[in-house]
Amino acid sequence: MYKKILVAIDGSHTSSLALQEAIKLAQEQSARLRLVHVIDKFPFITADAGMMDNAQLEEILFKAGQDVIDEARAKVIAAGLEVETALPENLTQRIATVIAEEAKGWSADLVVVGTHGRRGIQHLVLGSVAEGVTRAAIMPILLIPSRH
Repeated sequence: MYKKILVAIDGSHTSSLALQEAIKLAQEQSARLRLVHVIDKFPFITADAGMMDNAQLEEILFKAGQDVIDEARAKVIAAGLEVETALPENLTQRIATVIAEEAKGWSADLVVVGTHGRRGIQHLVLGSVAEGVTRAAIMPILLIPSRH
């Protein structure tokens, strides 16, 4: 049923749970996985100055993202599955939109994303990437709770 499963990862415990579930599904379905970690430059853009000119900051963001991808890729390979990765950069959109566009561009059959379970003011301030992916994506979404 699912042949191409995209997994949004951010290095958190919750995204690790999402990856574990995606690995199980991919093994059962003989599916390929694509791991996506969005390098979010958006918080560093200002209306007056544009993008902050800081090559060191970009290098730090890319290295952190690559570390997240490498750790997740190793888990998928250890499970004996095919894996692709993507580190899209975000300059102007919500992270959820970038993930949904990656899923559409790759023709994913399913997107797996962890939910942090934020509520109240924390949810209002931080928003929910999982909720945004659910609204923006055109394919089924599997939400994996944080299980605190």
